[in-house]
Amino acid sequence: MPKSKRNRPVTLSKTKKKGREHKENVVNAIRESVEKYDSVYVFTFENMRNLKFKEFRDQLKSSSRFFLGSNKVMQVALGRSVADEIRPGLHKISKLLRGDSGLCFTSLPKEEVERLFNEYEDYDFARTGSIATEKVELNEGPLDQFTHEMEPFLRKQGMPVRLNKGVVELVSDFIVCEEGKPLSPEAARILVCIKCQNLILACIVICGDTLNFET
Repeated sequence: MPKSKRNRPVTLSKTKKKGREHKENVVNAIRESVEKYDSVYVFTFENMRNLKFKEFRDQLKSSSRFFLGSNKVMQVALGRSVADEIRPGLHKISKLLRGDSGLCFTSLPKEEVERLFNEYEDYDFARTGSIATEKVELNEGPLDQFTHEMEPFLRKQGMPVRLNKGVVELVSDFIVCEEGKPLSPEAARILVCIKCQNLILACIVICGDTLNFET
């Protein structure tokens, strides 16, 4: 009888080594960027989706490089104190890496960087678990955007609806989602039905510094 896969020993040494090598590669890449680019910025983000951020990153590919991931690894790369920072002042940048944040190394002027970040917002249908960016409430009365075939589906999502002479009608006001709260699966489906899109990517620069230090 063949051995059960469940009982086979699994070594983690290769996995650990790969993880360590990846971290070292990130540290080295960040330190190379310190030498290559003129400035570094710390930015925060909300509701990150890889595809949308990739589009933004590709837009700046020729002049900038972005780093996301472990804040601790990025802090190690820059230096977490005056004693181990790789350039004067970078430990101050390091301390700002908290929560959902990243690094942007660039040779663009400060005004251009701030403009690009401030302008880059994207909207799409929010997914289950996403944080609602606004309150969405439907008022009592006819819902002309829905055909009568949609009534059972809407009722299944928790909406207080009925058919009135073939028209879908909301029998009382209904709150789909509250600002700042996670979306339920039902709320996400309703938002798609009413074609209500939420902000899915917003990047905000919180600090920047020049890398043209005298040595």
